[in-house]
Parts: sequence; C-alpha cells; structure tokens
Amino acid sequence: MGGKFRALVLEEVDKKVTASVRELDDSALPAGDVTVAVSYSTLNYKDGLILGGIGRLVRTYPHIPGIDFVGTVESSSSPAYNAGDKVILTGWRVGELHWGGYATKARVKADWLVPLPKELSEKQAMALGTAGFTAMLAVMALQEQGVTPQSGPVLVTGANGGLGGVAVSLLAANGYTVHASTGRMALADTLKALGASEIVPRAELDEVPTRPLLSERWAGAVDAVGGKALSAILPQIKYLGAVSACGNAGGLEVSTNVLPFILRGVKLIGIDSVMCPVPRRKEAWARLAREMPKAALDGMTQVVPLGELPKLGGQILKGETRGRVVVDVAR
Repeated sequence: MGGKFRALVLEEVDKKVTASVRELDDSALPAGDVTVAVSYSTLNYKDGLILGGIGRLVRTYPHIPGIDFVGTVESSSSPAYNAGDKVILTGWRVGELHWGGYATKARVKADWLVPLPKELSEKQAMALGTAGFTAMLAVMALQEQGVTPQSGPVLVTGANGGLGGVAVSLLAANGYTVHASTGRMALADTLKALGASEIVPRAELDEVPTRPLLSERWAGAVDAVGGKALSAILPQIKYLGAVSACGNAGGLEVSTNVLPFILRGVKLIGIDSVMCPVPRRKEAWARLAREMPKAALDGMTQVVPLGELPKLGGQILKGETRGRVVVDVAR
C-alpha cells in the first residue's frame, strides 16, 4: 500500500488562488527518480508571488508550492543517491512547474539535488535556501571580477531581506567593509550586528541620477532590488568595480548609460540561481557551510508551520518580513 503525505495545496477557482493544508496519497507525487522525506522548506520572494497567484508562475492546479526543501532520501532509482542521504533542492523551477517543498514528501530528478554539507543542519540549510544560495553566488561573482576587501566598501540593497542579510554577513565574514541599504531604518542595529559598518537609507537610491556619472562610492554591490536602486548604484561604482544583480523587488526597468561601463570599466553581472549548473551549486553550498556565521544565521531565522504561509507570502511581497523564514512542514 502507498503512503500518505501532508502538503500545502493551492487551488485556482475563478482566477483566485486559495491554499489549504491537506493529506494526499503518495501516488499523487509527480514523476522523478528520487523521493525525499522533506523536513524543512523556506519562504522566498518568489514563493510569495506563487502563494498569491501573481505572475502566472504556476500554470496547472492543484499545485504544491515551495521552491526549496531539505530532507532525507526515502527511495531512489538513481545511482547518485541512496536511501538515507541528506539532500538540498533549490531552483530548477520546482515549486513553479513541478510540485515543491511545502509538503512532507517530494519526488524530483536526481540531477536537481545536491548533498547537504555536513557543517550545516537541515534547519540552517533552509535558513539559507535560495536567498542564501543566491547571495553566495553574488559574492562569488564580485570576487571573480577582482573586487577585494582592499578595493573599497561594498553595498548591499534590500539588506533586511533574506538575501540581503546573508550577503551582509558573508561579505563581512570575508573581510569587506559593508554598506547596507534599507527602507526600515528602525532595523539598522540588526544590520550592524550582521556586519554592516554604514547604513544607507533607501531614499538615497530612490531617484534615478540626472548625470551619467557620479562620485565613486562603492567598489561593488549586491543588488537585490533592481529598478531605481540599480539605476542609482551604477554611476557610483568605483573604477573596475562590479555589481551583482540578483533581484527585482524594486522594479524591472533600469535607466542607465554606457559611461560607467566604458569610462570606469564597471561590470554588471546577472545572477541566476534557478538553472545554475550543479558544480557551481556544490561550490556555493560548500562555501556557505564554511563561511556563513552560524550564530548570525540562527539569529535571523524564525520557524513557522505550513498554515502560516499564505499570510507570510503576502508580507514578504510588501517587505514586511525580516531575516529568514523556515517552514517546518510537519507542523
């Protein structure tokens, strides 16, 4: 006899998406060569969009969202994994086109998984999740473009979000001087505790510059906001600096000109974590396990049950969450 599993299931009726926690048969799981007993998932900005039925990221209902999960392999027909292995999944459009991690079981392709580093607990892995993984990719990209701690300060936008908070901690742990931008100045002390030395009010980045170049201010930036913020950052990047663009919470449109690129040699690097190749994934997770300060990670984490996700999904879209939200799928 097949087993059962618990899941947050989305339904669409009259173009309105609703969510409920239900028990389903294992036979309902989608195709895949590895079945994972999920222990934790997490909440990302994209999860908020999916929970709200925004952007048509999900085309077929009923649907189980959750773009990340961690757990233990229950069964596998792939030689890459055996029952009992601890694994992480982020990206690959799981939780969008394929049922995701807001459930106590998931079935996926082995190629979508990476081993859980021994230095991380399962809860810590999901405290990082896609947000932390993307932050690590962004930091790696800056380093590969020659941005060092000696180059000058590095700006992080959306610093009170999950991606931003991890980026601040990672950069500080690697010896960088970190400037953190936020619209929630009441949380400035939290950012300083993560390693930021200067807080930049979001209002400073809310206006598109009228001049093609401004005074050089930052050696690099991890931009999780996009829109006007990215437009304001580019003319202020130092000679041979770089910006890792990894978010669009502030909008899709960017207004810029060629001078930062041809007169200062500034590099704009797009960061995609969804289809990132497996070797790069393993490198990023290994570095996260080594370099992310665990006390900072634990301090920015809250654990919630499945049933709270619809409410929290709306909050993350409004910028009202802080730190990282880990989902205990068994609760």
